[in-house]
Amino acid sequence: MTIEPVAYFRSPLKEKFGVPRQPGLVPSLTGEVRFVHPYDSPDALKGLEGFDYCWLLWEFSLNRKETVSLTVRPPRLGGNERVGVFASRSPYRPNPIGLSCVKIESVGRGVIVVSGADLADGTPVFDVKPYVEYSDSHSGIRCGFVDYAAWYPLEVEIPQPLADTLGAQDCMVLKELLAQDPRPGYHDDAERVYGMSFGRYNVKFRVEGQKVLVLSV
Repeated sequence: MTIEPVAYFRSPLKEKFGVPRQPGLVPSLTGEVRFVHPYDSPDALKGLEGFDYCWLLWEFSLNRKETVSLTVRPPRLGGNERVGVFASRSPYRPNPIGLSCVKIESVGRGVIVVSGADLADGTPVFDVKPYVEYSDSHSGIRCGFVDYAAWYPLEVEIPQPLADTLGAQDCMVLKELLAQDPRPGYHDDAERVYGMSFGRYNVKFRVEGQKVLVLSV
C-alpha cells in the first residue's frame, strides 16, 4: 500500500521540542489542517461541520531514526523505565504513524481549524475521520502504567513585560504548553536553560522544581 498526504498541518510550533506529548493537553493551541488538491474541494469536507471532534492520521515526519527499538522509555515513567513499543504512544515506531483526536473549531474551504493538536508545523496528514462518541469513547477502562504513574502540570511564571510582548492569547497558549514540561523525562537540572520555538518567538526558560520560569521571549 502506498499512501500520500491529503493535507499538511499548520501550527505555531515549528520543532519537535515543545509539541504536546498527547492531543488535548493544550486546549488553547490552535492549528489548521490544510488540504492539497484534489482534496481541497468543498465536497471532501461536506458534513464534517456537524461533528465536534475528528481523528487525524499523520506522520511523525520529524523523526528520522533508521532503526526502531522494541522497547521505549515513556516520559510518564521518568524516562528511565522501559515498556514495549506497542504498549506506548512513543513517536519512535516501526511505522511512524500518529493518531490524534482533536476538537474542530471551524470547517472552511479546504481547511479545518482545530484545537488541542499535538502536531508540529508542516506535518503530513494522511486521513481525517469524524470522532463518534458511541464507538470511540470508553469509560472505566484500564490504562496500564498511566493509571499508576501520577503526573501534574507545572506552574508557569511569565514576567509581565514578556507577557505584554506575547499578548493575552499567546501568553495563555504558552503557559499551557510549558505546564506540560517539554523537557526529556530524565532532565532535572534547575540551572539548565531551554529554548523553544513558538510562532515568531524563541522562548527561553528553565525549570525549578514544579515551576517553569520564562526568561526571555
